[in-house]
Amino acid sequence: MKKYDLVVIGGGPAGYAAAMRAIDFEKSVCLVEKTRIGGAGLYNGALSSKTLWEHSQRVRNTNENLSAFGHAPYRPTWEEIKTNLNEAIFERKFQYSCHVKLLQHETENTHFEHERGKASFISDHEIEIEHDGATNIIYGEHIVIATGSSPRVLPNIEADSDRIFTSNNIEAIEELPESMVIVGAGVIGCEYATIFSNFGQTKVHIIDRQDRILPFEDNDISKLVSNNFEDSGIVVHSEANLERLEKTENGVEYELTYPNGKKEVIEVDIALLSIGRVPNIDSLNIDKAGVKMSKRGVHIGDDDTQTNIPHIYAVGDVSGHIGLVNMGEIEARHAVEKIYGNNKSDIVYDNICTIMFLQPEVAAVGLNEQSCVEQKIPIKVVKIDYSVIARAIAMRKTKGFFKIIVTNDDEMKILGMRAVGEHASSAIQAVGLLIKLNMSIEVLSELVHPHPSIVEGIQECVRMLLNKAVFKSSVFRDKLSCYSLVDGVKTPLERL
Repeated sequence: MKKYDLVVIGGGPAGYAAAMRAIDFEKSVCLVEKTRIGGAGLYNGALSSKTLWEHSQRVRNTNENLSAFGHAPYRPTWEEIKTNLNEAIFERKFQYSCHVKLLQHETENTHFEHERGKASFISDHEIEIEHDGATNIIYGEHIVIATGSSPRVLPNIEADSDRIFTSNNIEAIEELPESMVIVGAGVIGCEYATIFSNFGQTKVHIIDRQDRILPFEDNDISKLVSNNFEDSGIVVHSEANLERLEKTENGVEYELTYPNGKKEVIEVDIALLSIGRVPNIDSLNIDKAGVKMSKRGVHIGDDDTQTNIPHIYAVGDVSGHIGLVNMGEIEARHAVEKIYGNNKSDIVYDNICTIMFLQPEVAAVGLNEQSCVEQKIPIKVVKIDYSVIARAIAMRKTKGFFKIIVTNDDEMKILGMRAVGEHASSAIQAVGLLIKLNMSIEVLSELVHPHPSIVEGIQECVRMLLNKAVFKSSVFRDKLSCYSLVDGVKTPLERL
């Protein structure tokens, strides 16, 4: 039986990051992956969906320009789209594959091995690996579980890759459908609605059980995205209950009911199930290692990545904190540093930068306005519309806004920020850093930003809070706003 300092189960972004960080500590590492290194993050997750989104955005922008000058729209085929997607996946796959092979054969680095197969616990230190009918048992002094997650499915509805799909197999379509329904209006569902709508050949329907999409975000964000969906021809079935969804001879038929008693039966070409994800832990036999589930019983329980078994850690989607590639990698690196680097500080989730690839893109860091109200945190809020930012005007992309939330005191420490619009994802890192460093907004107000750039809008937000703004919110009330929120009461700060 081979023994290793660290065994990592799962070769997706989190597992790969854990293995690479352990190499930095010159530990013997075995990375076990049952299928392909890179996991969902490479093949049917972040990289693939964002490659499709980038392609669809270029198509949308091209057609907007063609339409402005009276030209016919550009209509790419699915074969062309899939070629671009496959090239992106191959490029990243090639990097991973070469990296793994070279690491295993490096003369100066002999402490890394990659085992292919399905891993399961037979004790708290022993892992059985099954591959092509053969089994192998290895020993890990420490173990990191990073097996990721899979799309949740509905009972009695088979995602057969023919007419009904999940995000794992949506790329198996043979051509762009004329119509589709997406079950679930969360981030993934809204992203795929954006993608297929952008290509301009698919009528998209979304089934949402809530009264508005993205209910975890502030109403102004939800409203802007909803309006843009409507402008793009996307139909959102709000407050809808899915009674049935089944294949027909020509497509998929679904039936909805509403609180007012209304019923609808609609037929489309295909359906995409987007109702969340579940951790890949069923085949791990974690009970044989003594590892316990979380109190809710849906994820592995952990205390700052460490499970109830001190030498076993859970990172990424299996721990149920935040299902993002970047957070999975951070948690994985953190776990290894706890094991070997004497890291005493816990992970802080307050300054996580996230992005939703919608139309337009939505970026976030820290608390939003409704969370502050729910937690009874007195705040000041400042907001600037994209239509007064020079770069947005130059791009002809003036739909969007920046919103910064600070403490309602003289220090005005940043609690969070939301950015909706073009280049939103590139605009929030500085604010995320200020939150982490607990620094004053004065730093942002005095920086020399490039001109013209989207981030100048952030600087103008901060200047409004400091009474230094170029434009005054008391004049441009439809473009700029600054107000306090205390006990749910909104008070305009007109001086600013």
